[in-house]
Amino acid sequence: MPVVGMAGGGQLARMTQQAAIGLGVSLRVLAGSAHDSAARVVTDVRVGDDSSLEDLRAFAKGCDVVTFDHEHVPGAHIAAVEESGIPCRPGAAALLHAQDKLVMRERLTAFGAPCPAYGLVPDSAPMAFLEAFAREHGLPLVLKATRGGYDGKGVWILDGLGREEQDLVSRLLAEGVTLMAEEHVPFRRELAAVVARSPHGQGAAYPIVETVQKDGICVEVIAPAPGLDGGTAAEAQRLALDIADRLGVTGLLAVELFETDAGLLVNELAMRPHNSGHWTIEGARTSQFEQHLRAVLDLPLGSTDPTAPYTVMANVLGGGEAEIYHRYLHVMAHDPAVKVHFYGKDVRPGRKIGHVTALGSDLDEVRDRARHAADFLRWGSKMGAAQ
Repeated sequence: MPVVGMAGGGQLARMTQQAAIGLGVSLRVLAGSAHDSAARVVTDVRVGDDSSLEDLRAFAKGCDVVTFDHEHVPGAHIAAVEESGIPCRPGAAALLHAQDKLVMRERLTAFGAPCPAYGLVPDSAPMAFLEAFAREHGLPLVLKATRGGYDGKGVWILDGLGREEQDLVSRLLAEGVTLMAEEHVPFRRELAAVVARSPHGQGAAYPIVETVQKDGICVEVIAPAPGLDGGTAAEAQRLALDIADRLGVTGLLAVELFETDAGLLVNELAMRPHNSGHWTIEGARTSQFEQHLRAVLDLPLGSTDPTAPYTVMANVLGGGEAEIYHRYLHVMAHDPAVKVHFYGKDVRPGRKIGHVTALGSDLDEVRDRARHAADFLRWGSKMGAAQ
């Protein structure tokens, strides 16, 4: 049976291990420490630095394929592993578009994918550029680090271009951060399209979901997106599959989208299992984690059909004092059908430490069940839908 190497020891690798057990394949994880989320449950763990070429090469030796639970492994190191004869999926050329937001925008725009207006902020006269950009596209505007941002980090909303904003831009550029500006999109809601593509080109698309964000962090995913007409859903799936094909993605691709009055716009890309796909563990015939393994091993892809009319996934964030295990008693007794997933991570305020999933036919009821469970696990009480 093949050995799949996954660089990164976070919760995505941890949940991929569950799928690997079912398929009978071996998962090897390159973790930063023996205490990482995946390192606590995977038997074949190599402790090392996935930004070190030496550690990455040693880890990859003996693997049939290497994949990733994050986008931060240097592309040159991935290319070196590929040149040694070990396939990396996705490869360095594809993954670059999830690592560098400016490269992603340029490539998507070149083949006609709908994107917000954007521009590279120059090191010389950056405020003059931003003032011109604001005159054309309005305020507020979005300032992004082209690399390294996630969960709201590396993104700043500029309501004006005064002294405070000038100081921010000057500081970031002095620190060597490459910045880009984007128009602030007045969207109705955020959607996500999760698709898979195998090396020989087979594709599969999950139902389009609605993602609910708070403070830059996804707190809830609703599958399928309520009230989304069939034509728009099909358009989003086609768009995601087209992007996967044009970029040469192998494995999963999550395309985060804005739904606007004028249509869909691409926000971000991720080439790995994604928070917007966690609902598939219980809510789809094939989980995103199994699908990713099937894709990178070039196996036939699994069914993406839903198992219930609605599935709601609510993230559990660090917050209350952490006697979380004792809160299981209430959550499981209150709703025996809710599913709880914890990641084995240290609890910090606002950090994703787990998620809960509820399924059913009444959307309002399913959302309330998922929110109740997530709130109680975080705080020890039901904080209410507004939380």
